Amino acid sequence: MSSLTPSLPLILGITGASGLIYAVRSLKFLLEADQAVELVASKSTYMVWQAEQDIRMPVEPAQQEQFWRQQAGVEQGGKLRCHPWGDVGANIASGSFRTAGMLVMPCSMSTVGKLAAGLSSDLLERAADVQLKEGRKLVLVPRETPFSLIHLRNLTTLAEAGARIVPAIPAWYHNPQTVEDLVDFVVARALDQ
Repeated sequence: MSSLTPSLPLILGITGASGLIYAVRSLKFLLEADQAVELVASKSTYMVWQAEQDIRMPVEPAQQEQFWRQQAGVEQGGKLRCHPWGDVGANIASGSFRTAGMLVMPCSMSTVGKLAAGLSSDLLERAADVQLKEGRKLVLVPRETPFSLIHLRNLTTLAEAGARIVPAIPAWYHNPQTVEDLVDFVVARALDQ
């Protein structure tokens, strides 16, 4: 994503994998960089957000925009448009809608499996599939451990198809002091792709 330009939107997909802080920090950096962001959260994201944060995520796109901006701490800057997970007719589901690529963070193994099999049952999966078929950047940040052999094969299939795989594995050589330091390391690696 190192070639991001505010003129082309970046799709941020958020799945139900644990670790929603990765999505929040990514959105913060993108909006602060004045990047246009098309955001879609999967159906399971709503349940995970409730379980991890004890906060109900709104369903309506206009309310979601305000919600995500509050979570990221960026009230102004960038352009944020949220899409309902079931709206497979949205602009981001079409190859004719030009983007700077797509970041799926965190990315569940369910999403990885469906993408590796060429299946899409919601807008997030369809948008990711479009990035692959159009030869655009698709960066997946799986948040799972340990990986099973099936996970590894699915990730390999996606890498062979052109996706970049950036596991949510923070490093320690930069002397992190906070959880945000660890998260930001992974976010920076993903955005550098």
